[in-house]
Amino acid sequence: MEFFCYHRDRPGSAALREKLAEEHWSYMDRYAAQLIARGPTLDGDTATGSVHIVDLPDLAAARAFAFDEPNFQAGVYRDVMLRRWRNVLGRTMWDFPGGREGGNRYLVLGLASGQAADLVPPPDRRDELIAYGPLSSDDGATWLGTAALVQAQGPDTARTVLTPDRYAAIEVHEWEFGGRR
Repeated sequence: MEFFCYHRDRPGSAALREKLAEEHWSYMDRYAAQLIARGPTLDGDTATGSVHIVDLPDLAAARAFAFDEPNFQAGVYRDVMLRRWRNVLGRTMWDFPGGREGGNRYLVLGLASGQAADLVPPPDRRDELIAYGPLSSDDGATWLGTAALVQAQGPDTARTVLTPDRYAAIEVHEWEFGGRR
């Protein structure tokens, strides 16, 4: 089962995040084979959160992954979004044709309820998509939105990967490939 996990940083936690960097990376190393994508959201050079898309056996394993993470345990994060996710592209971020470096990258997060939308990525944007998939309830039965990692000219262009009138809110955050430097 694939899961989308978005830890949002608590304001003023940058120093603690930096102090725990090696603990965080060591923790993530344990999940290297299960990670589909990972990396921080940013405001300029300041981290504002961490995205992890991971393939785990079940919801209990996903909750353990999200809540046992060292930054969460130490109070770096103010909240956690954990949702079932489906890897529509069938690849990891390391398989992205655009590579690890270059271009502007974004997390585009559309939150919704009701009739599902954007279950298939726009065909003319596939080369820009690093990861893409619908978000759903714990049991996978209810569509709750869509999450995408996108390479785009800017945030407004990144936002257009989703159909705007189908979502209660669309968030766009600067994002970069994560992992050890």
